[in-house]
Amino acid sequence: MARAPIPAANARLLRQATYASVTTAVILLLGKGVAWYVTGSLSVLASVVDSLMDAVASAINLVAVAYSLRAADAEHKFGHGKAESLAGLAQASFIVVSALFLMAQAVRRLSAPRQLTDLGIGFAVMGFALLFTVLLLLFQRQVVAKTGSTAIRADSLHYRSDLLTNLATVVALLLTYQGWPLADPLLALGIAAYILRSAWVIACESAQHLMDRELTKEIQQTICDIALAHPRVLGVHDLRTRQSGQIKIIQLHLDLDDQLPLITAHTVVKEVEHTIQAAFPGADIIIHQDPVSRCRTTPCDNPCPDRR
Repeated sequence: MARAPIPAANARLLRQATYASVTTAVILLLGKGVAWYVTGSLSVLASVVDSLMDAVASAINLVAVAYSLRAADAEHKFGHGKAESLAGLAQASFIVVSALFLMAQAVRRLSAPRQLTDLGIGFAVMGFALLFTVLLLLFQRQVVAKTGSTAIRADSLHYRSDLLTNLATVVALLLTYQGWPLADPLLALGIAAYILRSAWVIACESAQHLMDRELTKEIQQTICDIALAHPRVLGVHDLRTRQSGQIKIIQLHLDLDDQLPLITAHTVVKEVEHTIQAAFPGADIIIHQDPVSRCRTTPCDNPCPDRR
């Protein structure tokens, strides 16, 4: 079995992403809170609530990511990576609560419209929020591309909905300024609906990771190709994969010549392990050896191309 530590560069990126997320959430929450207080805009309040949920979710992310990066121990031999998926489910719950709150406030405002004030401050704060959110999203996109982190991807979905919230808020303020007071609560309802959709996406992805969904077909094919590229490997079967936080867990059986000495078979397995490990740093790999005659007499689950 090959088990390498999570690459240091990935761990550093994940920590930086969580710190940046919490810092951004707190700054935006304070700024939007001031804007809502002086304008009375329900769309700004929607953005405040969204930022409040972002701040709470980002704090949860910070703790979850730090825990998920801990090395495997006697009680968690596969590591602590699923803490990321649990954090994703927690974020989805917060998003649902915020969306329902916004819907309730929007319906209430539709039945009793009110005049907004000091819209200039609202425009300034929301413009500031848009800039900060875009910068954070660009950084998170880089981190997700590098690490594939479920928790950071969920946090990024948060901030994408926050970006939409900010844009919709600016539109609502503009329409209200032009004499369309109902635009504020109507756009708040639209924002809430989008937030609910984001919650569904986050919850589904987190649940799939917790249910040990297979890695993508492309990754499975790459693993098969690597194994079959070894001149002594005659076939591959019983490939099983899953993701736990930053760790890809890979298990497979190699078909080897019946007469191959055990020491040689062991060398073949280690060579295949090292090659797969190079392609997927930090992966937890278990490879079993089978005599090739076994799969000729007993049906085998063989998802890979067979060179026999």
